Formats: sequence, structure tokens, C-alpha cells
Amino acid sequence: MGDTFIRHIALLGFEKRFVPSQHYVYMFLVKWQDLSEKVVYRKFTEIYEFHKMLKEMFPIEAGEIHTENRVIPHLPAPRWFDGQRAAESRQGTLTEYFNGLMGLPVKISRCPHLLDFFKVRPDDLKLPTDSQAKKPETYLVPKDGKNNVADITGPIILQTYRAIADYEKSSGTEMTVATGDVVDVVEKSESGWWFCQMKTKRGWVPASYLEPLDSPDEAEDPDPNYAGEPYVTIKAYAAVEEDEMSLSEGEAIEVIHKLLDGWWVVRKGDITGYFPSMYLQKAGEEITQAQRQIRGRGAPPRRSTIRNAQSIHQRSRKRLSQDTYRRNSVRFLQQRRRPGRPGPQSTDGAKDNPSTPRVKPQPAVPPRPSSDLILHRCTESTKRKLTSAV
Repeated sequence: MGDTFIRHIALLGFEKRFVPSQHYVYMFLVKWQDLSEKVVYRKFTEIYEFHKMLKEMFPIEAGEIHTENRVIPHLPAPRWFDGQRAAESRQGTLTEYFNGLMGLPVKISRCPHLLDFFKVRPDDLKLPTDSQAKKPETYLVPKDGKNNVADITGPIILQTYRAIADYEKSSGTEMTVATGDVVDVVEKSESGWWFCQMKTKRGWVPASYLEPLDSPDEAEDPDPNYAGEPYVTIKAYAAVEEDEMSLSEGEAIEVIHKLLDGWWVVRKGDITGYFPSMYLQKAGEEITQAQRQIRGRGAPPRRSTIRNAQSIHQRSRKRLSQDTYRRNSVRFLQQRRRPGRPGPQSTDGAKDNPSTPRVKPQPAVPPRPSSDLILHRCTESTKRKLTSAV
């Protein structure tokens, strides 16, 4: 068999999704050398991170040494997701960008970085469940290639947040903010790092440094799920605060509360505590390249560790204590371990004999309604029959 490579990348459109919070993903049809065709979904922030890493891998072809040697196409990043016209033009930009990449020398167009980025991920295969309150909205590129604004999407409104303290970026992909800065949030990652933009600046900011303008509480934080989801730790962490949990790499735990600041409440036996979501992987799944890039930044700081935080709200953010998590978790586990409620007591020691089927309680029979009530609620046909019978 020959080397693996991509023959063609076609942009199909994008989806507006609402879980875990509102965000947008672009749909690509990837045609491989074995004639297979796969549909994958990528966020624009992922594509931009991919582009920047590609330039670092090929500095000559990126024009970093001599601008006249640049062959890697540009990927402009204006105000992202700020309206329907921007969404329309961005699709054309992405089409030109990947067409340009595929036309570059093999060392770039077939490099492992490109191939890994477009490999099918578990999330690419997941379909929306019936339990989702809002299903994804899909917007396809017109087949005739003539982009019409009405065919793409409506205006997209970003959520606005305020910085509660100064944050100094520690890498080129992050963004520095000062107390009181107002930023637009483009993407809320489960890692607790949010991709934000402010005027001409954009980058990742810890969610713990941001607060909504209308309330101290994060409206999109889900409720606790004491049934728990199975996860595995992929990196050890030693607790710093009393309400955190220390875990070694490879431990199996259950996540009972996924908070948007990236510090999830986990359960190990009857013990609960905060743990960085970046160091967790859903049981049975593999780590994607995009997750490795995000986790390279490390866990975001917790709100409780920020000094000189200045909120514009009078009351503090509502948070459950670990004692409350533990009590509710223990109560749930006890109910889950407890057998079903017994029905009416059976005779001859049937309750002590597991082979004896349990007698189900008979439903209560409602009282018969009065004749006047029947005549009031029945159809005209029934009334005529009742009258003739009398």
C-alpha cells in the first residue's frame, strides 16, 4: 500500500450547535487516496490554531524569513462570527485557503500535521440525540457556487463578558486583558479556556477571569448529574485547595458536574472534589490533536485563586459546596444501590423467597361520573342515544 494522503478538501457549509453552549463548526468533505470520503467538523478556532502551527513548522514557506518566499496561503482573522456577511465571506476564504494548501509541495500538502487534523474524530461520528432540546442548524454552501447571503445564515450575536482582574498572557495564542475590559466570547471550550476578541486582539482567556454583564452567575452552567459520566485521568494532579481532589494518571472516576470554568466536580467512591477537565478523557475515547494543543496551555486558574478580583455585581456567584455535592451524591448512590420499592406484602413467606414473583399493586379504579357530567362531556351522537334509551 502507498502512503496515506488527501486528494481533495471541499467545504460543505457549517452547523450552528447549542451543546454545551452555542458555537459553530464547519463541515468538510475529505477525499482520501483510497477513494474513501469522510465528513468532518472543525471549529474556526481549531482551523486558525492549525494554520499558526503549520507556519511554525515551515517558516521559510510561511515567509517568516523572507516574505517573498511565502507560499502558504494567508488566513485572515477579522471580527469572527459578527454577522451573516462575515460568515458568507469566511466560507469563501476557507475554500481558497485549503485549495491553496492542497496545491503546495508534498512536504506540506501531505505532512502529518495536515493529515492528523482531518482524520475522523469520535465527535465527527456523533449524531444529535433525541434528548437535545435544540438540534443543530445546518447551512450548506449553494451547489452552483454562487453565495447568497440568505442561503448562509442569519446574524450571529456574540456573548459579551467583562474581565474581573488583570490577566497577562503566557503564550502567543492567549490574550492579555485588564480589569474592566469587555470582550466578545467566540468559543467556550470545556477546558475552561475561552476564545475571545476585543477590538483587533483575539486569543484564549481563562473563563474564571470573566463574568457576564447582567449577573454574576453563568446561565449556561448545567445542573449536576449525580448519575455520573465515566472518565479517565490522563494527567496527575495534586490538590492545591481543600475542595479539590488529588488523582494519579490513569484513574477511573465519574464526573458529576461539568462547570464552564473548566474545573469539574468528580467522584471517586463517595468522595467528591474539583479537578481540571483538561486532565480528563471520556472513558473509551482517544485524545485528538486539537485537545493536545489546548492541553498544552495547562489548566486555567480557579476563580478562588484570583487576587484583587473586582466584580460589578453586588452578590457573589452561586456555587454548591463540596459538602453539598457529597451529601447529594451519597444519597443518590444509596438510592441506586437500594432495590426497587416492594409491592403489597404477599403471604406464605413469598417476600423471603426470591423465586416468587412480586405481586404488582392494582391500580385504583376511579369513581363513576354522574349522569349529568356524562351528558355534559359526551358527544351529540351519544346524547341522542342516551335520550332514546330513556
